[in-house]
Formats: sequence, structure tokens, C-alpha cells
Amino acid sequence: MQADGQNTSDPVFDSLRKRGHRITAQRETILQIFRDLPHGNHLSAEELHAKLLELGSNVSLATAYRTLKLLSSLGLLRELDFAEGHKHYELKQDTLPHQHIICIGCNMTLEFEDHFLEEAGQKIGARHNFEVIDAQFKIFGLCPTCREQKKPVLQPMSRPVGESRKTSGRSAGKTST
Repeated sequence: MQADGQNTSDPVFDSLRKRGHRITAQRETILQIFRDLPHGNHLSAEELHAKLLELGSNVSLATAYRTLKLLSSLGLLRELDFAEGHKHYELKQDTLPHQHIICIGCNMTLEFEDHFLEEAGQKIGARHNFEVIDAQFKIFGLCPTCREQKKPVLQPMSRPVGESRKTSGRSAGKTST
């Protein structure tokens, strides 16, 4: 590949160029790291930075964060929040719609597909006149090993997952007619 990606015929690079962004060596390397991840693996910014250092790159952690934010905002990476205090990322274009089940004892994360959830997200979006861009459904629980070992929960949950402190001013469940 060219360092600037200009001679590379690649839909991801084409998408970046069409939106006015350069294909830097760092962006190319970061995208390649995500492409090389085994199915079902996700990376945090810190994990990405460690992989970059392993490859001999001098990309700073701040640059890794900025690049992840840019690639997520452009819809090239999917940002995931597993309630660990930091985000995880996966390449969006290479994944089928899927959801996650996360053990709150050991942070093991499994992916699963459920077309019912996908359809429900689309229906809810349509009901509220939203174009659904992305929907994430996460299940938190204890895996069999943690249940067996009676491991303490890593993250105490003071409120249901997904419930924010800030509301839009409408009461929960109320729909406009």
C-alpha cells in the first residue's frame, strides 16, 4: 500500500477521501489492525496503542484516541461501551449486525445475532420517526465460571444498564401521537 493510500482501491479509504480526510500511514495501520482482528474481538484505545507500539509505530495514545473518534464518527468503526469505564471498537463494515453479552465478573464478552432485536430496533425507530443508524443491545450477567466461583461483581450497577441520568424531558415510555 502507498503511505498516503492514494493508489489504493479500498472502500474504507475511498470513504475517508470522499469526506476530505487524508489517508495517513497511522490511519492505514490502525485500520489494518482492526481488519486483522479475529472475529468477535474488540480493542480499547489502550489496546490499540499497545498493538501500534508492538508494530514499531511511534503513534501517541492521544493520536490513537483521535483516530478512533474520527473513524467512529465517519461510521467506519463501531464504538462499544461495555460499562468498563472505557470504550471498545470494532470495524463496522466487516461485521454483521450483532449484540453482546458481557460477564460482570470477568468482563468476558460474547457476540450473538438476534434478528428479533434488529427488527425491534428498526420498528422503534420508525415509531418515533427516526432513521436508525446503529442499535446496540447489551446483556450483562455472570458467566458459568464466575457463577460457579461466586466471583464478586466488578461493576456495581446502581441503575439499569442504558438508563441515563439525563432525560429528554419526556417521561419514560411516553410516545408522541
